[in-house]
Amino acid sequence: MKGTAKSELFRELPSVDELLRTPGLAGLAAEDGMAAVTEAARAVLARLRQGISSGLLDQPALQLALEGMLGAIGEQLRQTLRYSLRPVINATGVILHTNLGRAPLAEAALAHIGETAGHYSNLEFEIEAGVRGKRDVHVERLFQRLLAEGQEFSAGRAGAPAPPHAQVATIVVNNNAAAVLLALNTLAEDGEVIVSRGELVEIGGSFRIPDVMAKSGAVLREVGTTNRTRIADYEKAINERTRLLLRVHRSNFEITGFTAHASTAELVELARQRGLPLMEDLGSGALVDLATFGVAGEPSVLDSLRAGMDVVTYSGDKLLGGPQSGLISGRADLVARMRANSLFRALRVDKVTYAALEATLLAYVKHDHDAVPALRMMRITKEEIGRRAEAVAERVRSAENPHVSESRRGAPTKLTVEVIDGESVIGGGAAPSAVLPTRLLALSCEGLSADELSARLRGADPPVIGRVEDGRVLLDLRTVFVERDQMIAAVLERITS
Repeated sequence: MKGTAKSELFRELPSVDELLRTPGLAGLAAEDGMAAVTEAARAVLARLRQGISSGLLDQPALQLALEGMLGAIGEQLRQTLRYSLRPVINATGVILHTNLGRAPLAEAALAHIGETAGHYSNLEFEIEAGVRGKRDVHVERLFQRLLAEGQEFSAGRAGAPAPPHAQVATIVVNNNAAAVLLALNTLAEDGEVIVSRGELVEIGGSFRIPDVMAKSGAVLREVGTTNRTRIADYEKAINERTRLLLRVHRSNFEITGFTAHASTAELVELARQRGLPLMEDLGSGALVDLATFGVAGEPSVLDSLRAGMDVVTYSGDKLLGGPQSGLISGRADLVARMRANSLFRALRVDKVTYAALEATLLAYVKHDHDAVPALRMMRITKEEIGRRAEAVAERVRSAENPHVSESRRGAPTKLTVEVIDGESVIGGGAAPSAVLPTRLLALSCEGLSADELSARLRGADPPVIGRVEDGRVLLDLRTVFVERDQMIAAVLERITS
């Protein structure tokens, strides 16, 4: 295209002021504001100028684009003003998918957030006494009920009465890394913390136990080897600078084969003999026995307290199924020291977190575990998932789209849908060896690679997130809310059309 011709095309472009005076944009300005509409108009005009400069737009193409200016500005406005944080359909079969927000909140949690965060609340106010209160109380009472069986954890082995500090207390910070940081800083600042070399874990986001320990002001004292650490290794490392024995649960990996590790009972006995506190970073932190949900080998918080751990740190948005938070449960005297630490105020959570956590814990108190979405998803049977998958597959196979033109009907996109056996996983760095049998929708599409088909699913509204394996897209309905099954079917129908 010649330069003079381009100049003529540029002259055909309207100014921003001219566009803003058109009747169609007046309605958009009234709804979304003149500033946003102006920005959208400028963005659309900039694209047209770029198209002319690059030679991609000739006279007919430009005329077509100008006729669609109002629609283009409206679409640009929707893209600009749309939320970045959006709901998606998690069809990966990973229940606690970190990239997709980990545990979905219970309906009661969402309702409690709405009624307390949308108004003033008694977050730090004692209504009866009319004085300032503490925000911990809203969940502390529930944790005391749920962990009551662990309140005499210091006495059970010896048969002696529990000491006064044996009562279990719990505080809440913004995530488990913060919980570990606060506990280490409170109990071991300027002192040594003994931990097995095989437990110096790294989890997602490059969170490493040694790095957190360094930030806490405590000194790491590694003992044993990656695969074998005995109780004698801990005992030999204890000196006058030792402040804490630490066990880190390997929640996101396993070491198998030629291995050995000190048992919890051995660590408890050693800690008692030497007068040292014993802490466990449990990571995921279940409040119920997950064996009843088909997940074996994952210790609960109560298991750790019963076994004699003085302090346990864990996450609120993993196996507990609540909001992002870090929880510290253990000996009341030690937890009180952490609460008095100035770091606690920097790491504390807000009313939204407390509201969601309180509602989630109430479901546990009521034994209404199906009200917690993550637990409910673990409990769903392979047969139930299979029936849902077959229903979606049947709808897609029998779908006919009356809106497809005759010319396009001659060459439809052929989508092949099968229902096959598969496995779901817990995810979120929890129970790495646990798998749950499931049934999968296996998709392949003529003329599209698996990656291209996956991209089309992600481009839907709402986006459908699956996984690609062996040249097919796999969708696992275990992690899909039942009411969204038909949304998936509708998305697949649109792809075929």
